Amino acid sequence: MPRVKVARKSTAIDMTAMCDVAFLLLTFFILTAKPKVDDPSHATVPFSVYMIPVADANMITIAVGKGAGKDAAYFSVSEQDVRREALSAMGTKYGVTFTPEEQQRFSITPIFGVPMAQLKSFLDTDPAQLKNFVQTGVPVDTTNTSELYNWIFTSRQAEVALHQKLLNVSIKSDRAELYPMVNEVISVLAKQKLFKFDLITQMKTASDK
Repeated sequence: MPRVKVARKSTAIDMTAMCDVAFLLLTFFILTAKPKVDDPSHATVPFSVYMIPVADANMITIAVGKGAGKDAAYFSVSEQDVRREALSAMGTKYGVTFTPEEQQRFSITPIFGVPMAQLKSFLDTDPAQLKNFVQTGVPVDTTNTSELYNWIFTSRQAEVALHQKLLNVSIKSDRAELYPMVNEVISVLAKQKLFKFDLITQMKTASDK
């Protein structure tokens, strides 16, 4: 009896739908990804066994690291419009006029560490050469006239005026830093009655000593 031949079916699979899904996912991840911020403080934060995520919005971050070989403070505020408004207020306070281009540049600068006397030079530096700009830190002392005090104060005012919210504060310090600079930053916060703040750490694993 002759063998019945079964007709072979094509094994081709239409991948159009899969490609569409893959490109949609790729587009989503590209649009939602955040670029890595070049942190001039180069702070290696201490370890912690307990961690709560720090909010990305409505936040002042003060980083403590080394600037030109000495302890220095670096200032960051999350919202771009708050940065621009704070810059305008600081310019008025210190008698410095910033051009619209400098204001726009500052609004997209996530973190900086230069005194007001050098801020225009910092903002006018070509982006390709900015890594070579020596950031010595925002001047800090425990009086109400320090530049760090005024950056915090004007940023808090701008946040209330623009968003009717209060800014939260976090401190990011290198685990090898000496205590005095961190203590000065906390004293500046205390002058504005900011006694609640976050300390940025990283999770300690079994391999960390």
